[in-house]
Amino acid sequence: MNAETDKNNEGNKKVIRSLLFVVIAMFGFGFALVPLYDVFCDITGLNGKTGDQYVSAEPIQVDTSREIKVEFLANLNAEMPWEFKPLTNVVKVHPGEAARIEYVARNKTDRDIIGQAVPSVTPGLAAAHFQKTECFCFTEQVLKAGEEKIMPVVFMIDPSVDEDVHEVTLSYTFFIKPGSEDAKAETVNKQSIALSTPLTQH
Repeated sequence: MNAETDKNNEGNKKVIRSLLFVVIAMFGFGFALVPLYDVFCDITGLNGKTGDQYVSAEPIQVDTSREIKVEFLANLNAEMPWEFKPLTNVVKVHPGEAARIEYVARNKTDRDIIGQAVPSVTPGLAAAHFQKTECFCFTEQVLKAGEEKIMPVVFMIDPSVDEDVHEVTLSYTFFIKPGSEDAKAETVNKQSIALSTPLTQH
């Protein structure tokens, strides 16, 4: 009886070890998927991901024979207490032509908040050809309590974009920076403690 019980226990231990290995492997694979997915999107332009600041080594030839309609959208993460919208909803540009539009954001709270804008371009095949030379999405944006800020975007659609692309949508989603408020609160608490600590008597 004891031998049979020991055999069952050993079998259970093997099953548990196997399950733990599977869980750990899946956990690690999940983390690996993020950079792999980013690389895939950067290469293919799928999912509307756009690259970093664009710098051209040579002058771009404007294709005046074509015109593309560009629409601008603004979104906020559920936890972001800002107002955010484009000041221009639609423009028409020639491929290779630089254009400038502006967004506006306002912090509706009584505390400073750090935000990060994430851009997306549709259709996905146009994303790799949508080049930004100036954008508020390149850096974090800090809005003080009640502050309003005008944020420009300067962009160009590369002439190599597919001829079937006649409309493009540029959308931004603002996210609140994780831990930004906690860091500020910690700093305030440290200052309060320092002010409340009595000076050493000599």
